[in-house]
Amino acid sequence: MFNIDEIYSVSHFVRLCKNSIEKHIPQSFIQGEISNLSKPSSGHWYFSLKDENSQIRCAFFRLNQRKIQFTPENGMSVIIRGVTTLYPQRGDFQLIVQQMEPAGVGNLQLAFDQFKNKLRMEGLFDSENKKEIPEYPEKIGVISSSTGSVIRDIIEVLKSRYPLSEILLYDTIVQGENAHHKIIKALKAADDQKICDVLILARGGGSLEDLWAFNEEELARAIFDCSTPIISSIGHETDTTIADFVADLRAPTPSAAAVSATPDVNAILYNAAKLKKYLLESIKQSVESNKYSLALLRQRIIDPSQQLLLNAQKLDDLELRLIRTNKRIIDENKRKLKLLISQLQNYSENFIKLQKNQLSNRASVLSLLSPLNTLSRGYTITQNKKGEIVTSHNQINSEELIITQFHDGKVTSKVVNKEDN
Repeated sequence: MFNIDEIYSVSHFVRLCKNSIEKHIPQSFIQGEISNLSKPSSGHWYFSLKDENSQIRCAFFRLNQRKIQFTPENGMSVIIRGVTTLYPQRGDFQLIVQQMEPAGVGNLQLAFDQFKNKLRMEGLFDSENKKEIPEYPEKIGVISSSTGSVIRDIIEVLKSRYPLSEILLYDTIVQGENAHHKIIKALKAADDQKICDVLILARGGGSLEDLWAFNEEELARAIFDCSTPIISSIGHETDTTIADFVADLRAPTPSAAAVSATPDVNAILYNAAKLKKYLLESIKQSVESNKYSLALLRQRIIDPSQQLLLNAQKLDDLELRLIRTNKRIIDENKRKLKLLISQLQNYSENFIKLQKNQLSNRASVLSLLSPLNTLSRGYTITQNKKGEIVTSHNQINSEELIITQFHDGKVTSKVVNKEDN
């Protein structure tokens, strides 16, 4: 049997420890490395904070995250401010985080670097996505505050540099917790109107916190989606924001943005004067050249009556040349025709002789083969009454009529007797 004054339940004992820890351990600042980071759908973050020898569980509830700009990651070294407690359900010793800062770099700077890398990987900074700034804008939209010196500087530069353009101000706040929403609204209004050739997004200098509205993701994507070319000029020359990287062109100052958006009217007038001088000289040279050509033409002009006589003489010459040419052609054709007739006669005579010789030869051959020639030598041809040639006495019957062909005529006979050889 234990000799004790009181026996605690588990819950009672855990609660006793929790009260003791929260009472005696003050709010603390602790530096360590994040590990086992978990981000459930509730929005709360749970992780371990460790060094080379120890670790402690931490809970960073969503309401305490409002001022954090960067995204915690495993392996990141941070400094946290928190209070110590005991989680009763598991009896775990843990810290309730109230504030978190990256070790060695500021909260906003780390958030800026993380966001910049994210958008670079997505291609929002790529040069092929940049729109060309128009050379001679008729209307220039300025997205800035109407109360600052920025708009006055831009107007002053534009009026002196290129007074031909119209300036439209889209007034917006440029600093504060919700400033980026106002800037996006002004930007979309300017882009949706489709009347500006280029937009200038500008504000004066300030700290990283002052310029943070221009580092917000929503504004960066609104700039990227804008169909109107955008020149960004945020802060001083050394200041750089995410908006500067996404914009189609970045200017170091608002005044420089006005210069980048317009040509110099003085340069235009100078070039126009040079062009005018060149055109006048070209016109003068052309006039002188035409005068010289006209003088040459005047020298070549002949009196119409003389020109008529010359043309008549040329016509006579052409007629004589035509007659001579025709006579030469006719004589040549006659000569060729006479030669062809002579050749044709010779050819015809030779051809007739050749045909006569061939005919005589063929007649001799036919004569030799002709039955009449054979009959002239004492032979005859006998046919029966049907006209068939009889070559044997067996083809003839007694008392049958036969026809005998001599070389000079025919004789019809009656068979009286047949004898074999």
